[in-house]
Parts: sequence; structure tokens; C-alpha cells
Amino acid sequence: MSQSAFIKLVQGSAVAEVDLNGVKEQLSRYREQMALTGRQLGWDYAEAAFPYRIESKPEANDQWFYLKGQTPQYRYIVVGTGSREEEGVSVPYIQLVLPNDSTHGDKAKANELCKWIGKQLQAEVEMFNGRTIYFNPRK
Repeated sequence: MSQSAFIKLVQGSAVAEVDLNGVKEQLSRYREQMALTGRQLGWDYAEAAFPYRIESKPEANDQWFYLKGQTPQYRYIVVGTGSREEEGVSVPYIQLVLPNDSTHGDKAKANELCKWIGKQLQAEVEMFNGRTIYFNPRK
């Protein structure tokens, strides 16, 4: 059975809505930041930190894309965006899905990406285990 994690853009988040291009931009920034870390360490950390290629399929209709692993320990992470009603308010979200044949490496990397993107967007992150991390300023 597949598992999902959600990055919800709530009141106080850095952006009010996000689309697939915004998510791809966040992933690109993540990769750039890891490359800078790698330069400081003297090795190609970007490949180890983000061992995926971003791929889209025609049937996705610009609603989702997937990260295809480039090594045997990483297979797939599906990424999509949408919005849902919560307490009468529309809440935009980014959803990361681990298909049935995902590896433990995929789950660990998806958790890391959720936390990183959530922190960048000051969002509320509902992890795969059901726990919630609040990166947004709350009163």
C-alpha cells in the first residue's frame, strides 16, 4: 500500500499557493544547496543528496511528476500538488507519494525533502507516519 506525506501551505506560510513548477524550483534549489555543501567538503555531494531525475509522463496532465532513482537503492517518489477544504478554507498542498515498490532509501529521502521544503515554505508538514511538523509561525 502506498504512503503519502503532505506539505500544507497554511496561514503564515511563505507562499499562498504552489504549482508543479514551484515544486521543481524548490527541488532545484535543494540540489544547488547540496552542491555548495559538496564543494566545501571536496566531493560531489549533490549526487548523493539528490539521487533522482525529474520525469513527467503525458498522462500526468501537469498534475504530478515523479523522481526516478538513479541507483538501485532509490526507485521512485511521486510528487503532486492540489488543494483541499479544511474548516471551510482552501488549503493548497504538495503531496509526496511512495509507491508500493519504493525502498527504505526512497522513504528516508522523501522525509528529508518534506522537511526541507516545509522549512523553506514555512509550511505545515504531515509526515508519512502521521505526525505533523510546524514550520509556520504560529500564535
